[in-house]
Amino acid sequence: MITSMGGEALFIKTDISKAPEVEELIRQTVTHYGRLDFAHNNAAVEGIIAPTADYPEDEWDRTINTNLKGTWLCMKYEIRQMLQQGGGAIVNTASVVGLVGAPGLPAYCAAKGGVVQLTKAAAIEYAKAGIRINAVCPGSIYTPMLERLLAQPGVEAGALAALPIGRIGTPEEIARAVIWLCSAAASYVIGHLMVVDGGLVAQ
Repeated sequence: MITSMGGEALFIKTDISKAPEVEELIRQTVTHYGRLDFAHNNAAVEGIIAPTADYPEDEWDRTINTNLKGTWLCMKYEIRQMLQQGGGAIVNTASVVGLVGAPGLPAYCAAKGGVVQLTKAAAIEYAKAGIRINAVCPGSIYTPMLERLLAQPGVEAGALAALPIGRIGTPEEIARAVIWLCSAAASYVIGHLMVVDGGLVAQ
């Protein structure tokens, strides 16, 4: 999509739960572009839907390793590069369920809650080094992940009823928040959790 619109893009297939692959991702990016000014850590899996006591250990590990460990590994190597070049901006994708609970998604909630706290800790650590670290907390957004969740009986009606705005959001609405957090307009914004959820957690 980027190249078809006249932009330049580089795709590097990466398992973000594996440190050598993440390190190679950053190395190739810097080799290609010369530096790393902005990073949006967005990769995630939802895991299965099951209550806490019945949640399979392998699914717990997969969800935590991708959503929390993977975000940390990306930050680790992004920050190292940004320290070398004198600054940058990082935005992590957390979630409203990192702020409030969601039944049936204990691993996803735990991972996104971890991303929230990881964002805050790192933001404080590197603020004086010129690295701004923030997070977006999306609510219900039309993505393949949400479509899988909405396919469960009765979920879509309940999701819509819970939204004060009365509709599900779009990926572009999250993207605009991420772009703003990366931009100079957000130069004094550090460790912020920007909730983009149609009013869900304001209730």
